[in-house]
Amino acid sequence: MATILVADDDPHIREVVSFALESAGHSVIARADGQGALTAAEEKTPELVVLDIMMPGLDGLEVCRRIRQRSQVPILFLSARDDEIDKVIGLEVGGDDYLTKPFGKRELVARVKAMLRRVEASKEAPNQNAAKSHGKLRLDAERFSVIWKGEPVVLTVTEFGVLETLLGAPGKVFTRAELVERAYRFDNHVTERTIDTHVKRIRKKFNAGQEPIETVFGLGYRLGSCED
Repeated sequence: MATILVADDDPHIREVVSFALESAGHSVIARADGQGALTAAEEKTPELVVLDIMMPGLDGLEVCRRIRQRSQVPILFLSARDDEIDKVIGLEVGGDDYLTKPFGKRELVARVKAMLRRVEASKEAPNQNAAKSHGKLRLDAERFSVIWKGEPVVLTVTEFGVLETLLGAPGKVFTRAELVERAYRFDNHVTERTIDTHVKRIRKKFNAGQEPIETVFGLGYRLGSCED
C-alpha cells in the first residue's frame, strides 16, 4: 500500500478522503493548505498526492507546479467545479487525473488504485522490451527515462504511458479511444479530451521544431519519423 498526501482546506472533505484511503490500506498525510502540502511533499516523499484546486494561500495548481519542478509523483486533482476549463488547466500544469466534488468513496479509491497501478506497470516492463528507440527518440521503461536528440525529457507517469504506446507502433495512427484503452489500461475513467491535453504537454516538453507526435486530423495521433 502507498503513502498518500491529501491536501484540502475543507476539514470534512479531508476527513472523508483520508478515511476512504486508510480503509483501503493506505497511509495518509493530511494537510489543510498549499504551503503545508508543499512542506509535506518535500519531507515525506509520498507516492501519490491528492490536491484540492481551491485552497487559501497557494492553490492546488501552484502546488502542483512546484512539485513538478522536482518530482513526477502522480497527482490527482479535486475541485468543486465541474468545468472543462478547470480540468484542462489542472492537467496542463502536470496533474495526472481529475475528480469533481461531490464524489463517491469507491470512485476515489478506484482512481487512486489505477494511478498507482500505472506506476507499478511502468516498473515491471519485461527487460527485453524495456528500451525502445525510433530515430532520435529513446524510451526505457525499466529506468522510466526518455531521451530526445541526446537530451533527457522528464515526463509524468501518464505522459510516459501515452508516448510508450505510440512508440510501440511507430507510424500507426492511434485513435483517442485506442490511446485511452492502451495507455490507461488500468483506468476506465479517462476521457478522450484528456488524451489531447497530455499530448499537448508532451509536445511542449520536447520543445522541438519537428514534433515527435503528429496529429492525423479526424483520426488521432501517431509517432512521426523522429529524425532531423
